[in-house]
Amino acid sequence: MNGKNEVAASNGDSKVFKVNPLNYDDIVRVTESIKALVTLNENPTVGIICGSGLGDLADQVTEAQIVPFSKIPGFPSTHVVGHKGNLVFGKMGGKSVVCLQGRFHPYEHAMNLALCAMPVRIMHQLGIKTLVVSNAAGGISEKFQYGDLMLLKDHIFLPALAGFSPLVGANDPRFGQRFVSVHDAYDIKLRKMALKIAEEQKIRVHEGIYVMSGGPQYESPAEVQLFKTVGADALGMSTCHEVTVARQCGIQVLGFSLITNIANLDADNSVEVSHEEVLETAKEASARACKFVLEIVQNL
Repeated sequence: MNGKNEVAASNGDSKVFKVNPLNYDDIVRVTESIKALVTLNENPTVGIICGSGLGDLADQVTEAQIVPFSKIPGFPSTHVVGHKGNLVFGKMGGKSVVCLQGRFHPYEHAMNLALCAMPVRIMHQLGIKTLVVSNAAGGISEKFQYGDLMLLKDHIFLPALAGFSPLVGANDPRFGQRFVSVHDAYDIKLRKMALKIAEEQKIRVHEGIYVMSGGPQYESPAEVQLFKTVGADALGMSTCHEVTVARQCGIQVLGFSLITNIANLDADNSVEVSHEEVLETAKEASARACKFVLEIVQNL
């Protein structure tokens, strides 16, 4: 990382106070704690969430100031391999950015979707207007190959359909509208720009529908068939809760999946899927994905 600087918390203890992710004042309190750990000449306008194995996106940040999650009072931790657990502030493509280098997955935190989406609310408090969110996903569509990128055009948010929306609970109007439209969750102008960049860079990028399940188990062939039947192109265990909160905050979103494995539809022929396979594919595609995101941020 160019000019990286890892900061130390004044108290060094992330358990100083417990945070209620549905309490607006708690979000402000955590944000102010983060601001006290870095020196910002200007507020970040672009937020980036790095998916499994895509932490190298944050290595594109120059003049970087790194804040480990463990140094942020009240911040939860991430224990999934491939998620480093840092907030990274700095410059990318001439823009002031903040990268979430590792995310919180609902299966790590008892399906507390509001907690897992809390970093988006903090990014909003920090000043971001645009969120670029990435994930590693299994491909359902026959058109996908290992290492392809898929721009999210729409999503199927299964946990929310089962009552686990990050918006469930008492709503403070300072967060935004109570009833949030996600018809335009993934900004069409940003998608068109990203497709143009992909064409210029000669990389394989598709548009499609992403489905989020709860995990951490991988989907059965019957479940994959169900998702395919209802129109899904790729599946994973993240992203939708973050995007939903971003839309409540009025943040425009560009999302993409890195297709790290091809989902199995045949129950009679088992296909072993592992997190190590996901990380290996992500590693191989990392340089391509980083170049793609860097150009997108430059053109925002």
